[in-house]
Amino acid sequence: MLLALDTATAQISVALHDGHGIIVETTWLSANNHTVELAPAVMDALKRGDVIIDDLTALAVAIGPGSYSALRIGVAFAKGLAAARGLPLLGMTTLDILAAAQPRAPGILIPVVMAGRSRVTAAPYMWSESDSQWRISGEADNYAWGALIALLGERGDPALITGEVDALGAAAITAARANGIPLTLASPAARTRRAGYLAQNAWDRLRVAGGESPAETFSAASITPVYVKSVDK
Repeated sequence: MLLALDTATAQISVALHDGHGIIVETTWLSANNHTVELAPAVMDALKRGDVIIDDLTALAVAIGPGSYSALRIGVAFAKGLAAARGLPLLGMTTLDILAAAQPRAPGILIPVVMAGRSRVTAAPYMWSESDSQWRISGEADNYAWGALIALLGERGDPALITGEVDALGAAAITAARANGIPLTLASPAARTRRAGYLAQNAWDRLRVAGGESPAETFSAASITPVYVKSVDK
């Protein structure tokens, strides 16, 4: 049984994967109450999945980018639980989690997460024909919406935008489309960052790795949060 946790931004998500599929998943917005809400949510997920903490065989956690404080809460919780129980811990970036939810589309994919001060963290992804999934194709960076839209306009490729798009971002995308920039905004449901995708990715990686010591292969000590420093863009 694998427990997946994502507290990287205002959105929190918890999921359980039993090796066959997702048996429990909960996603919600938290008003800076991550510390208070996470542990009870984990216990509730275990209860609804009819499992106990001793049934856990692995953990997965979103490692960012995201909010400094929110991200550290989830990472610290996962590392502490994994270390205490000798369980493997696998990390996945928030942008990769968002990309995993999107089907193939023309052009590029731009996952975004809120970075504070009306900015977003974003990176370009290209579809990989070899393994039929989106793969990051450039560095993640922080942008004001205007700067990100301008960059996509200069690039000229059709772009599907997913993730945490606020009202300012939605307005900027609508204006860009009116000006002929080939942008598409994923639906609100498709933009939701879900721990189920994190859990599935971690389970697949464990299966591929095999071996007799998964806790050593995927050591909790090796997991560190990913932050993107803001610059003037």
